[in-house]
Amino acid sequence: MIYSFLMIGQSNMAGRGFLNEVPPIYDEKIKMLRNGKWQMMAEPMNYDRSTSGISLAASFASSWRLFHNQKDDIALIPCADGGTSLDDWSVEGPLFQNAVLQAKAAQKISSLSGILWHQGESDSNGQKHRLYIEKFALIIKTLREELNAPDLPLIIGGLGDFLQEGMYGQYFNEHHEVNAALMQFAKDQQHCYFVSAKGLTANPDNIHFNAVSQRKFGVRYFKVFQQKTHIWEALQDEDQIIETIHQKPLTKNEKHELLQYQWAMGTINADEFQAQIAKLS
Repeated sequence: MIYSFLMIGQSNMAGRGFLNEVPPIYDEKIKMLRNGKWQMMAEPMNYDRSTSGISLAASFASSWRLFHNQKDDIALIPCADGGTSLDDWSVEGPLFQNAVLQAKAAQKISSLSGILWHQGESDSNGQKHRLYIEKFALIIKTLREELNAPDLPLIIGGLGDFLQEGMYGQYFNEHHEVNAALMQFAKDQQHCYFVSAKGLTANPDNIHFNAVSQRKFGVRYFKVFQQKTHIWEALQDEDQIIETIHQKPLTKNEKHELLQYQWAMGTINADEFQAQIAKLS
C-alpha cells in the first residue's frame, strides 16, 4: 500500500535549503512521482528550478515512516512552483490543472492522504492579503471536488518571521497579515490545520527557510497530520526526531542509491564505485 501527499505552493514548499547543510535522507519506502510512476525519493524532490534544494517533504515522510506506519510506503507528489502568487494558482490556471492531473494519476496507484501547502510570500504586499481567504477557499474547494476527496486533510505552513529583514524586505511588508489569513483559514475550515514557522531561520536571502529549518518544518507538518490539530509553537522534541531520522541505518538498496549519486556527482571514481558495489553484492 502506498499513501501519497500532494505538495503545492511556492518556493518554500518546493524547497531552497542548501543540500550540503544537512545529511541526506535515503529511504526506499519513500517515493516521489516522476513521469507517472513512483521512484525512490531523492533530494531535491520538487525540482521546479535549478536552485531547488532541501524541502520539508523528506523529514515529513521520514517522520510518517518512523512514527506512524513502518509497514507501508509513503509518496510525495511534487507540484510546487517558486515565486507563484495565489492568482497563479487560480483554478483556471496551469499550476492548478497540473496539480489535479498529477494527483489524479497518483490516485490510480496510491491512496491520496493529504495536501501539503506553503504559499504567501508573493501575496505579502499591495493589500493582496485582503482577498487571500476568499481566493484560497475557492482553490481548495475546487481541488477537493476535482479529486472527489471532500475530507482530504490540508496542512498549511506559516510564513517565516524573517521576511522583512533581508534585501527584498520591502516586498514582504504585509507578511504578518498573510500569516493571520492563513491561521484564520485553518481555524474556520474543516479538515484543515496550521503549522507555525516560529523559530525557523532562513538562508542568507531571508526569503527561504534554510535546510535545517526545512527538516524541522517537515516534522511539524507530520505532527499536525498525525494529531489532526494546529501547532502554534516549535516542538520540544523536533531536534531529537531529526537526529533519529538522520541516524537510520541504510538498507542495501539505499546504499546502492547513494553510491549511484556519489558516482554521478564525481565524488567517487569508477574504481571506487565498482569496489563498493561489489561489497554490497
